[in-house]
Amino acid sequence: MLKAYGKQLLTAVLVGYLQTTGFGPGFASAVSLSHTAQLSSRANNGDIVDTGYAKYLGNRSFPNTVAYLGLPYAEPPLGERRFRAPLPLNTTRVQLESDGKVVDATQYPDFCVQGPIGGTDRGGAGSEDCLKINVYAPVGANSDSNLPVLVYIHGGGYVFGNPANWPFDHWIHQSPNVVVASVYYRLDSFGFLSHPDFFDGELGDNNAGFLDQVEALKWVQKNIASFGGNPKQVTINGQSAVFHIVAHEEPGLFTGGIAQSVARGPTELAEQKEPLFELYSEAAGCDEGSLADKMDCLRSASISTLARAQEAARTFNITFRGFGPIIDGKVITDHPTASVIRGDYAKVPLIVGATSNETGGGGTDLGAALRSSFPLLDAEDIAEFEKAYPLSDFTSQNDRVSTATGESSLRCARESLGSLFLRDTKAFTYRYNQPNPTQAGTAVQHAAENWMMFKGINTGTNGTGQFTPMTPVEDAFAEELIAYWLSFVRTGDPNTFRLPRSPVWNDYTGEKERIVLQQDPQNSATTSGNVMENEPPKERARCAFVQSKSDKEQN
Repeated sequence: MLKAYGKQLLTAVLVGYLQTTGFGPGFASAVSLSHTAQLSSRANNGDIVDTGYAKYLGNRSFPNTVAYLGLPYAEPPLGERRFRAPLPLNTTRVQLESDGKVVDATQYPDFCVQGPIGGTDRGGAGSEDCLKINVYAPVGANSDSNLPVLVYIHGGGYVFGNPANWPFDHWIHQSPNVVVASVYYRLDSFGFLSHPDFFDGELGDNNAGFLDQVEALKWVQKNIASFGGNPKQVTINGQSAVFHIVAHEEPGLFTGGIAQSVARGPTELAEQKEPLFELYSEAAGCDEGSLADKMDCLRSASISTLARAQEAARTFNITFRGFGPIIDGKVITDHPTASVIRGDYAKVPLIVGATSNETGGGGTDLGAALRSSFPLLDAEDIAEFEKAYPLSDFTSQNDRVSTATGESSLRCARESLGSLFLRDTKAFTYRYNQPNPTQAGTAVQHAAENWMMFKGINTGTNGTGQFTPMTPVEDAFAEELIAYWLSFVRTGDPNTFRLPRSPVWNDYTGEKERIVLQQDPQNSATTSGNVMENEPPKERARCAFVQSKSDKEQN
């Protein structure tokens, strides 16, 4: 039932996208053709890639762009593999199953089981057989093309997210000299169930969803050349990228990073997550016997049972709530800020930024708002925050609280990583300053840039997404953003292939300059609104203070 729902949803998303985002009437009409006719048409166009173990037929979404959708990169994490690290793809099995036939890769796959986005949503749609990757490539790209690669790791707080909602067809269409791969990975409790006794891997594995991402990067190293990509020039991009920068994973999996709105929530110890595990097990009806008995029960439970259990466990009044990455002692060995300060990180060129107004919480009680995100902060810490964030620096108490929580939870990663990366490599920082036009008010909220860069997308419940038609001015601004991003992918510098109308984006040196990314204030599609600005000294001082609290905030 869940698989059928996923296929219906993805068809609706794709058709709506084609109708509203400029793919053109020719391709939109092709959606209504019979599936057999589509396969025949695409095969005649030669949009087939041979990985050596399988031949995949892609979807020509633009005259210069092919999307290969839903390629498996690991073994399905089903049955006994639930809550365990992914197994590398058994290419012999895939080869035998395909039996020399071309495999259809023209439709988005089932997305991973979703957690809730908030409100009354309870999640649960999706499939466990979801360790797939979408590859977008220029038409005709092959193993001799040697094109730089972008690997996109979607956001969603490790709880929700469907890569079909962040398509890259138009990125390749704009710049047919890169290859893009977008990763599906396990979410919520399915990807991040934790327990102190998982360290030996016998009963389960901590950070399974993060290990999915690592396995996808390994698949890229082995196979992306077949699609025209250069495995020695890979840039990772996403709100999860910071963990790969500090993770102890195989060297050489990536050579650059783009970190958008880096989430600086607590990265807890497994011991701190044990109460969540017990609540989850109880909610699933698996609280009897030894840990091995509980795990056997959880592996036998239905997806719907576990979806209800993960939401029930999350809403209990416990200090550390929610499923996400932890310090596992293997891949993630310390809090990210501590690792970077110590110099234990991947020394690669970096773009890092945040939106102008994203926040970790509001209200008028600064201490309560901070403790809701960082429960280890004590009264002395809150007093120091009160001093570091004087009311006189803000327009209101609500603005003060919103800024304080936002800088601790999200914004200060820009200053912290920018400053620390200067020791060994080059960093470019940004402040995204264009509101999502479908949201009320003028605040530039979290992930506003995703609306612009991905054809007007707003994420809905259970893997859905709604695309909104964009104006010519918005399209022009999106082209600037994509050009900066892909220039960085191609050269490690956002300026090399920026659009002629776009200003130079200075790296983070001297006066700590950063770019402000925004539309032209005069609403022109031919003039850039992007400008450079100096980092405000008071903001810089606040973020230095926030960095000093990283041990208590566990970020």
